[in-house]
Amino acid sequence: MTEIDTDPATDPKTGYACIQAYLRTLDSSPGVYRMLDAESRVLYVGKARNLKARVSNYSRPGDHSPRIARMIRETASMMFLTTRTETEALLLEQNLIKQLKPRYNVLLRDDKSFPNILVTHDHPYPQIKKHRGAKKERGDYYGPFASAGAVTRTLNQLQKVFLLRNCADSMFESRTRPCLQYQIKRCSAPCVGYISVADYAASVADAAQFLAGKTTAVQETLAGQMAKASDEMEFERAAALRDRIKALTQVQTAQGINPRGVAEADIIALHVDGGQACVQVFFIRANQNWGNHDYYPRISGDEDLSEVMEAFVGQFYSDRDPPRMLLLSHGLDNEDLMAQALAEKAGRKVEILIPQRGEKVELVSGAQRNAKESLARRMSETATQSKLLRGVAEAFDLDTPPKRIEVYDNSHIQGTNAVGAMIVAGPDGFEKGQYRKFNIKSDAGANSDDFGMMKEVLTRRFERLLKEDPDRTTGQWPDLLLIDGGAGQVSAVAEIMTDLGVEDVPMIGVAKGVDRDAGKEEFYRPGDTRPFALQRNDPVLYFIQRMRDEAHRFVIGTHRAKRSKAIGATPLDDVPGVGATRKRALLAHFGSAKAVARANLADLKAVEGISENMAQTVYDFFHAKG
Repeated sequence: MTEIDTDPATDPKTGYACIQAYLRTLDSSPGVYRMLDAESRVLYVGKARNLKARVSNYSRPGDHSPRIARMIRETASMMFLTTRTETEALLLEQNLIKQLKPRYNVLLRDDKSFPNILVTHDHPYPQIKKHRGAKKERGDYYGPFASAGAVTRTLNQLQKVFLLRNCADSMFESRTRPCLQYQIKRCSAPCVGYISVADYAASVADAAQFLAGKTTAVQETLAGQMAKASDEMEFERAAALRDRIKALTQVQTAQGINPRGVAEADIIALHVDGGQACVQVFFIRANQNWGNHDYYPRISGDEDLSEVMEAFVGQFYSDRDPPRMLLLSHGLDNEDLMAQALAEKAGRKVEILIPQRGEKVELVSGAQRNAKESLARRMSETATQSKLLRGVAEAFDLDTPPKRIEVYDNSHIQGTNAVGAMIVAGPDGFEKGQYRKFNIKSDAGANSDDFGMMKEVLTRRFERLLKEDPDRTTGQWPDLLLIDGGAGQVSAVAEIMTDLGVEDVPMIGVAKGVDRDAGKEEFYRPGDTRPFALQRNDPVLYFIQRMRDEAHRFVIGTHRAKRSKAIGATPLDDVPGVGATRKRALLAHFGSAKAVARANLADLKAVEGISENMAQTVYDFFHAKG
C-alpha cells in the first residue's frame, strides 16, 4: 500500500479545477481516493481499479447526480493510497468509510456486534452461556443471533431440553446443594454430582447437534432412550425424556420459518422510500432462523440501489465473518469483486446470489417485506420525533429544534460504586451507541456528594470535547443538556461550564415536584431558583420523562454491574499471572481467598495447575506486604 504525494499546485482551487490538477500525479494503479473540503474534512471515500481513469470522471462537467455535483463543488483537495489489487482497495475503502464517516458516502450507522452461544471447553461440566465480542474463550461458538433476546430465548429452551448449567465456575465450585435451576428442571445439578461426567457430556453433545441443525437425530436419540427406559420400567426417567422431547418440539415451532434448502446464509433485503433506506438482515444457521435485525443506512436519495447494497455489504462485513452464502434482494456493482474480498476475509468461498426462483426467492421476499414495513414505521416515528423536538425548542426557548440532547444522571449506594451516565436522544430517538458511563474517581463519590459527582462527569465530558472537537464539526456537541436534579445540580453544572468557557449550550434541570408526583415535573434554568412547569397532558412533558427515565435505567444498570463485579472480586484478582483458571484452582483447593493468603509455600505448590514459580509469586504477593 503506497500513499501518493499529491500537492499539485500552491494556489487554492476547488471543484473541477482542483481535481484536474491531480491527474498528472496519478497512474493506472488500483487504490483508494479521498475528497476533502476547504477545512480538510473528508467528503467522500472511493475505490478504483484505475485511479487515474476514475478521478478523471470527476474532473470535467458531465452527467453527474446532484449529490456528486455538490461533492465536486466542495472538493478543495484529494488524498490517494495505491494498493496491489482492487480487492485490497475495496476492503480499505470500507474500513475508511466506517472510520471517517464521510458526508457523501452511504454510511452504515448502527454497527453493534451480535451475540453468540458459547459452550465452554475448560471444565469437566461445560457451561452454556451468551457471549459477545472477541472469541478468546476456549469452546464452541454458535451464531450470530440477531439480538440478546434471541440468545436468551434459545438458552432457556436449551436448558429445558438438555439440562445444561449456566452458572459461573466460581458458583459451581461453591455449591453444596442444588440451586433453583434444578428445582424448576432447567439443570441436571452436576455441581453436586447428580449426573456423571459421561452423561453430562452426552447432553452437551446433543445440544451441539441441535445447534448444528441436526434436530432429527437428537429427537430420534431421545425417543430411543425413552422407549428403553419404559421397557425397563424406569417410568420416571421415561417421563423426563418425554418432557424433553416435547420441549424440543416447542423450540422448533417457536423458531418460525426454518428453510429446508439453506443451511447457512445471511438474507439481506433493501427498501428505499422518501430518501430513506432500510436494510433487513436475517441470519440462517444450521437450517434455523436465528433472528433478524434492521438497519437504516444514511443515504442522500439519488444513489442507485446497487450502490446502496454494495456499500452496506462492504461495511457490514468489514469486521464480521461472512457466512458461506449471501442472498440479496438487489445486485451489486462489483459482485465478483465483493465475493472475492469476502472469501479472502473468511478464508473460504463466499457465494453471493440474487435468487430468481424457489425457496430462496421466498426468503428474500419475506425479508424485503419486513424492510418495507420497518421503514414505514421508522418514517412515522421520525415525524413524531421531529414534532417533539420542535416542542422541546418551544418549551425551553431554543432557537432551533435540538439535534442532540444529552441527559446526565448519577448513582451510588452510600458512596460506594459511584457512577455517572450520559444518554443521547435526537431525531432518530435514543442513540444507544452514543451512551457513556463515568466511573467517579474523585472523593465526591465516597462522600455521597451528588453535586460533586455531577461536576466531575460534566468536566470530563466537556474537557474531552474541547480537546477532540474544538470547532464543533463532528456532531458530538449537544444542543441541550438535561440534568437530573434541581437548582443545586444546575448551578453546579453552570459553574463548570463557565470555567471551561462553554456558555452557549442550553441546560435544564429536571426534578420531581414537591410532592414527588411523577406526573408533575419541575424545570430549572441556570440562575433561576424558581422552577417552571409544563402542562400535565403536554406530549413534550412525557418525552422529557422518557429521556429522564432512560438515563435512570442506564445509570442504575451500570451501577449494578459495577457492584456485582466488586462483590465477586477477591485479592487473587491482583496477583500477577493468576487468571480465571488458576483462581478457580486455588479457591477450590483452599476454600477462600483468605485461606490462600495464609497458606505456606509448600501448600501452594501442592495445588493442581499451580507451578513452583507461580506458587512463589502467590506467596510473595501476600507475604511481602507486611
